[in-house]
Amino acid sequence: MKILVSIKRVPDPYAKIRLTPQGALDTVGLNWTMNPFDAIALEEALRIREKGVATEIIVVSIGGPEVEETLRTALAMGADRAICILEERPPDPQRVSQLLAAIYHREQPRLILMGKQATDDDSNQVGQRLAALLQLPQATFASSIHLASDGQTAQVTREVDSGREILELTLPAVITADLRLNEPRYVALPAILKARTKPLLRLSGFELVPLTSPGFLLVKRETPPPRKPGRKVQNVEELIAALREEAKVLPNKTS
Repeated sequence: MKILVSIKRVPDPYAKIRLTPQGALDTVGLNWTMNPFDAIALEEALRIREKGVATEIIVVSIGGPEVEETLRTALAMGADRAICILEERPPDPQRVSQLLAAIYHREQPRLILMGKQATDDDSNQVGQRLAALLQLPQATFASSIHLASDGQTAQVTREVDSGREILELTLPAVITADLRLNEPRYVALPAILKARTKPLLRLSGFELVPLTSPGFLLVKRETPPPRKPGRKVQNVEELIAALREEAKVLPNKTS
């Protein structure tokens, strides 16, 4: 059974993000990494293979040549081969879904895994859009995945506002990973060296899916305004007065 894992290259979530005067992302000195939720999805694929249910794990990423570094990290974690889809401009969620759908038809995996969202835009759209395009069952925000030994069905526990929901899916299906699903493994140096010998295929995004009008237009980026420093109050009365007169979150006293 093949598992296809979609991964994205994102700025380090712990890095301080800066903008240029033109409003673009300032990439000078910025560290990049694999989207943490995608790393969780990849780890789950590796664990499924270790149980003998899956036989091959394919990772795919979309972007410029720089995403190959992220793909090599995925290969070092244990993926069998990688696909780099080259795009000249950052793709919107619909474009990403269309490109992943093309890879699905090419590879015919039984399971598609990815993070529930990317930490750079928190879009939370690709998994759902991809499942709709392919007309496949889907489970989002998965905190537990159990595949049947024959690889025909998957039982997924997902996080919802009211608690947990358990779904049973017939494969092939799309599943997006929540933070609670697992903890990704560390990569040892021998695995990093071995990853350089694993196959990495480069494909043109335009040749896979011709470009169309973008699904959305990025109008502006801006940093949040600086927060005022907090201050200590001596008693409840002073706190209430500050909330009423300064923060304006409490109604004024009525006569």
